[in-house]
Amino acid sequence: MVGKNLNKIFLSASIPLEDRDKIFYVTADVIAIRDSVRALATVVVPNAILVWGGHPAITPLIRFVLEQMHVDLKRHVMLYQSEFFKAHFPPENFDFEDIILVPAEENRDKSLIKMRHTMIAENDFKAGIFIGGMEGVFEEYKIFKKYHPDAMTLPIGSTGAAARLLFDEIKPKPSSELISNFAYMNLFQETLKGYL
Repeated sequence: MVGKNLNKIFLSASIPLEDRDKIFYVTADVIAIRDSVRALATVVVPNAILVWGGHPAITPLIRFVLEQMHVDLKRHVMLYQSEFFKAHFPPENFDFEDIILVPAEENRDKSLIKMRHTMIAENDFKAGIFIGGMEGVFEEYKIFKKYHPDAMTLPIGSTGAAARLLFDEIKPKPSSELISNFAYMNLFQETLKGYL
């Protein structure tokens, strides 16, 4: 059971694939994506609840961080997955105590839409962090703004890919720190300090 009095922070992140839309791949900074995900988990997990949709490149990173921290996963982590992908879950999925499986729809796209809406609508988020990513990051950003219009959103533009495009599109323009500051631990400690 997650900590009842802890704030929830939403993470939308992925590492773009070369064989998908090139607009995401050409600007992606894989090292920055990995470093920022590690830093976010390190900053959020001891003091709040980190919520994300399982991704084969992101979930193992978060699991690695949490293994080093020796925290109670049941209180600080919520991992959502669609049952549509059950046969392809990374082994790290089964290390997490609080996995929410969303029933599958008839195809991949509908299953992802249902999982994203379920994950974002049924939680009260204080902030949403958007790192790297492809079209799914855009979709999750739109859903997040619909259900949590007053929550803080941080597109980490320095990681490139969808997060950079979001940073460029958002009005009013987010802080330039989100595109210039690669010291992710300090960045998240400063930007999230009111929510941890």
